Amino acid sequence: MATAKRFTLPLLFLLMFLSHSTALYEDQVGLMDWHQQYIGKVKQAVFHTQKTGRRRVIVSTEENVVASLDLRRGEIFWRHVLGGNDAVDQIDIALGKYVITLSSNGTVLRAWNLPDGQMVWETFLQGSTLSKSVLVVPANIKMEKQNTILVFAGGCLHAMSSIDGEVMWRKDFSMESLEIVQMFQPIESDVIYAVGVVGSSQLDVFQINPKNGDLVKHYSATYHGGFSGHVSLVASDTLVAVDATGSNLVLISLQSGGINFHQVHVSDFVSDITVPVTLLPLKLSYMFAVKTTSIVILFKVRNWKTLEIVEKTSYATAVSDGLVLSEGQEAFGIVQHKGNGIHLKVKLADDMGSDLLNEDVKIDDQQGVIEKVFINNYIRTDRSPGFRALIVMEDHSLLLVQQGEIVWSREDGLASVVDMTTSQLPVEKEGVSVAKVEHNLFEWLKGHVLKLKGTLMLASPEDIAAIQGMRLKNSEKNKMTRDHNGFRKLLIVLTKAGKILALHTGDGRVVWSFLVPALRKSEACETPSALNIYQWRIPHHHAMDENPSVLAVGSCGHGSSALGVLSFVDSYTGKELKSVTLAHSIVQVFPLPFTDPTEQRLHLLMDNEKRAHLYPSSNDSLSTFRKEQSNIYWYSVDYERGIIRGHTVGSNCMSEVLDDYCFNTRDLWSIVFPAETEKIATIASRKSNEVVHTQAKIIADHDVMYKYISKNMLFVATVSPKAAGDISSATPEEASIVIYLIDTVTGRILHRITHPGAQGPIHAVCSENWVIYHYFNLRAHRYQMSVIEIYDQSRADNKDVWKLVLGKHNLTSPITLYSRPEVVVKSQTYFFSHSVRTMAVTSTAKGITSKQLLIGTIGDQVLALDKRYLDPRRSPNPTQAEREEGIIPLTDSLPIIPQSYVTHSLQVEGLRGIVTVPATLESTSLVFSYGVDLFFTRVAPSRTYDSLTEDFSYALLLITIFALVVAIFVTWVLSEKKELREKWR
Repeated sequence: MATAKRFTLPLLFLLMFLSHSTALYEDQVGLMDWHQQYIGKVKQAVFHTQKTGRRRVIVSTEENVVASLDLRRGEIFWRHVLGGNDAVDQIDIALGKYVITLSSNGTVLRAWNLPDGQMVWETFLQGSTLSKSVLVVPANIKMEKQNTILVFAGGCLHAMSSIDGEVMWRKDFSMESLEIVQMFQPIESDVIYAVGVVGSSQLDVFQINPKNGDLVKHYSATYHGGFSGHVSLVASDTLVAVDATGSNLVLISLQSGGINFHQVHVSDFVSDITVPVTLLPLKLSYMFAVKTTSIVILFKVRNWKTLEIVEKTSYATAVSDGLVLSEGQEAFGIVQHKGNGIHLKVKLADDMGSDLLNEDVKIDDQQGVIEKVFINNYIRTDRSPGFRALIVMEDHSLLLVQQGEIVWSREDGLASVVDMTTSQLPVEKEGVSVAKVEHNLFEWLKGHVLKLKGTLMLASPEDIAAIQGMRLKNSEKNKMTRDHNGFRKLLIVLTKAGKILALHTGDGRVVWSFLVPALRKSEACETPSALNIYQWRIPHHHAMDENPSVLAVGSCGHGSSALGVLSFVDSYTGKELKSVTLAHSIVQVFPLPFTDPTEQRLHLLMDNEKRAHLYPSSNDSLSTFRKEQSNIYWYSVDYERGIIRGHTVGSNCMSEVLDDYCFNTRDLWSIVFPAETEKIATIASRKSNEVVHTQAKIIADHDVMYKYISKNMLFVATVSPKAAGDISSATPEEASIVIYLIDTVTGRILHRITHPGAQGPIHAVCSENWVIYHYFNLRAHRYQMSVIEIYDQSRADNKDVWKLVLGKHNLTSPITLYSRPEVVVKSQTYFFSHSVRTMAVTSTAKGITSKQLLIGTIGDQVLALDKRYLDPRRSPNPTQAEREEGIIPLTDSLPIIPQSYVTHSLQVEGLRGIVTVPATLESTSLVFSYGVDLFFTRVAPSRTYDSLTEDFSYALLLITIFALVVAIFVTWVLSEKKELREKWR
């Protein structure tokens, strides 16, 4: 038997080791998660197409990103996300090897190494006033010499060294209240011209020595009509602007050391033009462009008093900056829509009659109109000149067009997700296979041998790559049908451009996209904005002939009185079912927990006049709403005045025409925070669809506590007015945070806590009966996390067994929030070493699985922290009963385990939000993180206790069972022989 033990124990140990292995191996990356990188809507682009090396384009975007893109495939060479408060003003290239960026309203100037994006130097510019920033890198200085970078910001003109960023000289214009609008250095001149505007009518011109900043000459003149918008430089001695009325063009001559004005009426050239007109900020020699609400007009400046129209196109037209060709000529591009595609023309500025390029390109009709175009030239293989165009579309996507084809495209609108929801995939019909994968016996055996080698850590790098390729090929995660575990879903996101995209959770691919027409810029709606997206119809399992749909909500403007728009979109096809332009504004949207007979979910839309509008507007929905009207409550927050109010539905709206679907609202209660001491900083509440498995919580010694579970509990955090700014803007004596737990039905304050010496920013998350919030402690100079758990004391009598037996308990008695609750609160505070961007909590289908706190860190990663670490009942020396319950001994800080980062080594740049969605499998929660990047993964806070992992090796299990059977048989034979030998003795 000793021989049998020596043989079987290692096998049992190996089997036990395999069953408890939960680490993420290299070949498992990408099986359950995906990561997508974006840059956002491009504002500026500078091509760098040297003869040797990689051809690239440097771009800056509205998401404050500076990036280098490969011109051949559109991939990102390098990228820097500068942050929300560091907007990129301008970019340029110096010395052919440095990317120069000016950001933060002209206060930060940086140089990045062009090949790899490493920062070479950084300079902070000081100014006395707030002004528009201008960056100029003069091109007429030889490359082998040091370039002088000119920056106007903060009322001062700076000359910087391109080598180390040092300030060579500085000239202050703040005393003259001057706003520099143009800086240039004529090719044959040794002085710098700085053109500025004082007020709205005075124009000043300064001639400055570029070596020391001395003023060579200064002259000014006043134009009594005033200027509006941009001032364009069309020649070294001619500028053009639009007057204050927007109906006249003003030509400005700088000849003979003076300033002369010449006014031209736009109506003299176009009789039916609508005013005001806007001057486009282009860089073209002797040309400029203006646009109206319907057309774009391109003018040629013959001399400073003579204009000529050379092109007149529709509004959806983009004109590029001038491109200097090798022959010294200047070309520019015009892109306009034509049928189902676009038409690209490249013309010479000196010869408008001939086209250097004239081609049509087909594009996706869901990309909208063209907003910007940047052109670049190259030499084809046959030595003829060619042109490529980088086009920015209305949906923020980016295209590179060359030789009449789209070389590559980027869906960079996904860098600006404003809201998201999910949708189930259709059910796979019986007998129909969505993915047909053919396997023969050899491939099956080869696959299992490779998996066995990987499990035993004997696989080579080539084997690991083959294993990962086989798993991705054979995985069912990319099917377009739902699975029984609920892992396959559609993530439906709404972007800032008003575009809805459906992403597959399997690999993140775009299943369909739809640019909402109601959220596009038009004459009726010049400043549309996308607000939210909601689930509109969720068919039950018995109504599978109806597709689910979503509701996109937007407004035609940014004010509270802007009219609202609704769009209803099919979740499977991406087709718009209908669109509604409302006659009222949308301030708040409340999805109600009721549906009409057609499975459409009821919504209440609040306008700026405190009226509630019911959608869908049908008799069935109205009947359902009337039945539940007395149980509908909501709240509103006025951050400026520091007031929280509770509301309910009143009578129908009284107007000239009776509207059955419009209701007045009644104020039930209000809480006014004193403006002298408190300012509302953060609010948080539970998810409306959160599932709580049980109200009872078993604690040590088999005692029971009942959770206070209410979806109407609101977390409110206020800060002292002096501490409302950034960290350290107030002293510990001046700073304080006050926490409130408020019942939104009655306005009753359930609990209140004060944290003296604490300051925001405050991030909070609510779930079940607890709240966790993060803030900064000025006294300790550390971040802190606090947890509050609230329990219902009125049900404590239910612990009596005899009352339960005799039926005298109150577990089945109705609960009303109007009765004063008897609550008990437990709280605890811990130090936390990270700053936080956002927080969320995992959610599961039945609420049985343990909770994890998902923390978006300042490093743009997502950290999963077990809720047990934030248990307020933790103590330094827990009792034996508490240890058996799972109480962790108390420490002053929360641990950060490197393996707890659900994003692994990846970063979700510009992280703004984390959304969790329950899977059908109770142990698993789906996590979607969005910012400039997107990241999706699955987490199992209590491990996958209810299923086997996808990479479970059934072959190894069979081999192990077979080996155990053989071992048992061998040991039985050996044992029989041993017993026989002992009997013969």
